[in-house]
Amino acid sequence: MSKITIIKQYGLKIFSLFSVVRGYNILALVIAQYLAALFIFSPDKFLRTVLLDVNLFFIVLASVCVVASGYIINNFYDKEKDQINRPIKSKIDAYVSQNTKLTIYFLLNFIGVLLSYLVSWKAAFFFAVYIFLIWFYSHKLKKYPILGLVSATSLTILPFFAVFVYYKNFSNIIFVHAVFLFLLLLVRELMKNLENMDGDILVNNQTVAVKYGEVFIKKLSTFLLLLILIPIYFLWQYPEIGWMKYYFYVSGFSLSIFIFLLWNSNTKQRYILLHNLLKLLVFAGIFSLMLIDTSVIIERILKL
Repeated sequence: MSKITIIKQYGLKIFSLFSVVRGYNILALVIAQYLAALFIFSPDKFLRTVLLDVNLFFIVLASVCVVASGYIINNFYDKEKDQINRPIKSKIDAYVSQNTKLTIYFLLNFIGVLLSYLVSWKAAFFFAVYIFLIWFYSHKLKKYPILGLVSATSLTILPFFAVFVYYKNFSNIIFVHAVFLFLLLLVRELMKNLENMDGDILVNNQTVAVKYGEVFIKKLSTFLLLLILIPIYFLWQYPEIGWMKYYFYVSGFSLSIFIFLLWNSNTKQRYILLHNLLKLLVFAGIFSLMLIDTSVIIERILKL
């Protein structure tokens, strides 16, 4: 076997593993945790102090390991369904064997807990519980429509609390922002339910969409998106959010258009589009954290 062939095979396996652990989501998580640490949890600290904080680095790296392992175990349980809903991705994911995935799963969990233990036993306990909850969701909770929906959303937002636990910095604005993000992710999960209906029906996976139907999903999503206006309104009242208020202006307008598109959609392709629109809004929200106070950003960079 030539070196080119060997390199190609390893390249395919690395790309496959990147697909399994949703590398783009992992990258977004790292950026989100650091931006949250800089502009929400430690706004009075120097930029260099936060970026060179070894304990924060261990927390973020532990989050990366544990979340990546979560995607692996979810991929393991969803293999049959994904072959129907995501045939191309399933073929890419198959370049890495199931045994190899499980080995990496346990290894990542061990590294994640070990890194967090270097910070504190409380951090290690947090990640150990998180690992169990991810497994319990993949193995049991996702079989129950409403409970699975809420569990999936909660597990998505939980890594941000790892940084919160580290800084022990809580305020009303953090709570309201978490409510906004939770509702947005909840609607995103409902869109995933709609786009994955074909595979869920064939493997008898009782999601909210399968059990209650498309019309119920649209009604529930509309209700949640109207409900999301409450945290948006309260966030507008906080001068601390600075220019980030424009993100919430855009969010309110975008979600209004989203509701209109949702009620005029009835194909998988349209639901995938709506899912991606919400994902884009979440990513935009991550980077909009830098707009909380631009004067502080400039000052902290100068002090670097």
